Amino acid sequence: MVSLDAVLEEQIAPKYQKKILLITSLMWMFDAAGVLVLSFTLPTISKLWNLDISTSANIISSTFFGMLVGALSVGVVSDLFGRKISNMIYFLFTVLFTTFIGFSNSPIQFIVFRFLAGVGYGGLMPSANAYLAEFTKKNLRGMYLVLLEASWAIGSIIIGLIAVLTVNTNWRISYFVFISGILLIPLLAKFPESPKFAFQKHGKKKLEKLFSIETSGDIEYSINHKAKITEILKSKYLSRTIMIWVQWFNVSFTYYALFSWAPKIFAQKGLSSAKSLWFTFFMIVAQLPGYLSAAYFIEKIGRKKSLVVYTLGMALSALLWAFVSSEALLIIVAILLSLFVLGTWGLVYAYTPELYPTSVRGTGNGMAGVVARIAGILAPQYAGFMLSKNKSLFEIFFYISLLSIISAIVVAFLGVETKNSDID
Repeated sequence: MVSLDAVLEEQIAPKYQKKILLITSLMWMFDAAGVLVLSFTLPTISKLWNLDISTSANIISSTFFGMLVGALSVGVVSDLFGRKISNMIYFLFTVLFTTFIGFSNSPIQFIVFRFLAGVGYGGLMPSANAYLAEFTKKNLRGMYLVLLEASWAIGSIIIGLIAVLTVNTNWRISYFVFISGILLIPLLAKFPESPKFAFQKHGKKKLEKLFSIETSGDIEYSINHKAKITEILKSKYLSRTIMIWVQWFNVSFTYYALFSWAPKIFAQKGLSSAKSLWFTFFMIVAQLPGYLSAAYFIEKIGRKKSLVVYTLGMALSALLWAFVSSEALLIIVAILLSLFVLGTWGLVYAYTPELYPTSVRGTGNGMAGVVARIAGILAPQYAGFMLSKNKSLFEIFFYISLLSIISAIVVAFLGVETKNSDID
């Protein structure tokens, strides 16, 4: 009898893992660009439509209400119909409705299209994450999943550059470019279903036919009952579920509180509108070394230790941002904060699918995404409220920093190390 992990590593993974990393990374880039494009275009749209901070905050939050729906639905779609089908559904939502945003002529139209695009953003991330995890050898899994997350930075940088260069001419251009994503659909259709999902749903013969392989003897693999949300809350998974939910809430709240309002926060420091956009762009560029450093440390020192270090780095750099005054120090600290935040995000994306078996992995990923979307809904409202009340940056960042410290403590006590471990 041979294990499914052995079949994956010896006969399937070497053929597909780099191709799967590439295609999921391309999808991830569109997802990132869709989420971040609003940070660059909202200041211009707010001026053109005379929006107050409350309305602007509602526009931002509409994204995350959509992402919440996507995250809630992806567990069912992914676990019932497969990772490939869910990838295609949520990717189409992402590129089509983000393109439609460019046709908006009122805040209401903008919010509706932004919500529908958010369904795509929120569903695609956990679906693509699970898809790649189930194709990758265990000694490369952590690095590959962080590299997948690193493509978020590439997508953010590309859309950031497009937006900075065109937003003052026509903000709609930044949304119309998303129609190019349709070109990926034929490629997605050619890729196979996840080997673990294929075996679990259809057995050995389907697996061999799908990947043109032959296996001797039976394949050892535990096929569990259909996943329920309550499954990841049972005693077997409860502590790790609590731990990863706290971490997801923390990194999502910090990221969206800061990046959604980054141009406004920079303006609070006395920067012009043009400089605020460019400083926001430089922060986004810093996401890439954050991901790449996390990709190194996740395999070097493990998931748990890396998460504690990067989360504490978030807490410290957030506080520092409130105290610096010169432009040079401001951009240095902002870049440092971006590095730690996105490094942390890369780590949790790689860590989460390793905490659950195949039967509930889609649900585990999806529910972690739900927690992240709740944080995403609350974060821009929090930052918008604090800014509207003219609160100091120290007060704004203090609570964000405190949240990160609590999160690091939770990981230290409840986290489990999954480096080089098999995933069922």
